Amino acid sequence: MTVKKALITGITGQDGSYLAELLLKKGYVVHGMVRRASTFNTQRIDHLYRDPHDPEARMFLHYGDLTDGTRIAGLLEQVQPDEVYHLAAQSHVRVSFDEPEFTGDCTALGTTRLLEAIRTTGLPCRFYQASSSEMFGASLPPQHERTPFHPRSPYGVAKVYAYWATRNYREAYGMYAVNGILFNHESPRRGPTFVTRKVAMAAARIKAGLQDVVYLGNLDARRDWGYAAEYVEAMWRMLQQDEPDDYVVATGVSHSVREFVEHCFAHVGLDWRDHVRFDDRYLRPSEIDDLVGDASKAARVLGWRPTVLAPELARLMVDAELDGLGQGVVATASPSPAQALVGL
Repeated sequence: MTVKKALITGITGQDGSYLAELLLKKGYVVHGMVRRASTFNTQRIDHLYRDPHDPEARMFLHYGDLTDGTRIAGLLEQVQPDEVYHLAAQSHVRVSFDEPEFTGDCTALGTTRLLEAIRTTGLPCRFYQASSSEMFGASLPPQHERTPFHPRSPYGVAKVYAYWATRNYREAYGMYAVNGILFNHESPRRGPTFVTRKVAMAAARIKAGLQDVVYLGNLDARRDWGYAAEYVEAMWRMLQQDEPDDYVVATGVSHSVREFVEHCFAHVGLDWRDHVRFDDRYLRPSEIDDLVGDASKAARVLGWRPTVLAPELARLMVDAELDGLGQGVVATASPSPAQALVGL
């Protein structure tokens, strides 16, 4: 029986770590592309890692960067994956306003480099592109696969480019390439500068007496929040279909940032209004008022449905923070002051 091989870009991120877990459980050999840095950022996958000399090792990491097309092509030739899951990107929406050129080079052109490397090497692999609900932007909810795109950030614009690049390579070259249009999906592994994790951390730390307040931006923005650990199952199912297609993945329910904050603080018996302060540095130059996805196609074709909605997700994330504090992980649970400035 042939063992499938998968290559995951962005394996050290939230989605990459959950996807690696899922694929390993399904018997895959998993290869991950990791960007070289002066410090290691593998905490999310350390529990999966085995020394490559171990005969039972089934996860292997390789240095690579989305801005280096030559390295990407070489890595594909080396690994010869059956499936490629492209999750890497500059993925922070607020930061994309500060770094629009880098966001475009990494998130948009990086996808083209990867697709072109697959085409020119002739690999018969299946390709998953991590598209985003941010592509819909100002389009009226609920948003589905046929909703027009109206992005409201450099990140959203870059994701629209990558979406159409994926469609183009599928239609022009017959590649098995799909777009998973995932709405906001969170977990205890979310980066500490994203609003859901920032709020969950703050609720736990304030309850523990480690801080007094948390600074946030727009509390009225509404998002469709799901659980990342469930969403990676939808990614995998997309690449198991007979024909490639694009799918929205969402819960179908939106909540405001304020409501998410309320759920987190109520879970630890606190009134959020006593601890939340406004800071206009977290406002975006152009905001999205409401994102809520219609994932009926994913339910019908993939058989995928979410089970964790925002209120339960908030409690789950706060509990994880409390557990971390109880184990003495205070220092790594909180972002530095510099990181906190790019919060929402």
